[in-house]
Amino acid sequence: MKIVLATRNMGKVKEIKEILRGMDLDMLSLNDFPEVPSIIEDGKTFKENALKKARFVSRYLNIPALADDSGIEVDALDKRPGILSARYAGENAADEENNKKLLLELKDIPLEKRYAHYKCVIAIVFPSGEKETVDGSCNGFIALEPKGKGGFGYDPLFYVPEYGKTMAELPPDIKNRISHRGKALAKLKEKLTAILLSFMPSSQHLKKSYPSGNRGI
Repeated sequence: MKIVLATRNMGKVKEIKEILRGMDLDMLSLNDFPEVPSIIEDGKTFKENALKKARFVSRYLNIPALADDSGIEVDALDKRPGILSARYAGENAADEENNKKLLLELKDIPLEKRYAHYKCVIAIVFPSGEKETVDGSCNGFIALEPKGKGGFGYDPLFYVPEYGKTMAELPPDIKNRISHRGKALAKLKEKLTAILLSFMPSSQHLKKSYPSGNRGI
């Protein structure tokens, strides 16, 4: 099944493709469709934004679309930056600029009070209008300084106490298992498996159910 990832963020594209690897999906991204216009993310929640992006792209291209909306919420900042995470330091802000602003706002707050939550909602919308949404979260703290070269976004600042490392320091296989996006995609993977089975001819269903020579007859 062909599906378009409704993002031009190559970090997200890489993570999503890695986690959904092995599924019978031909995954494209908006980088393959430069003609698709920018989508204004004016929803009040991650779910609203994810659905808006997926719905728009699916209608525009007439193929299933998957969209992620995610961000970081910091308790000491009244859940900011939240849905504004990607543009916290301004429209088109780089990750480093967003991280710098977050550290500046937390400069007088000790580590034990910098409790934070990574949140993610993923929506998949089909040209028929059918849709599914899933969510995931990961709890941690905002580190006193960025560490690690992996990941993207706030990963160099998001400290995971169970591992004693930031997300950017964790190996990709561990990050993809414990992260907000990884947890949401794990839920979506179960739903997509059922959807893909519904696209199979009946003979393929039999092969899936009875992989040996015995067809249960």
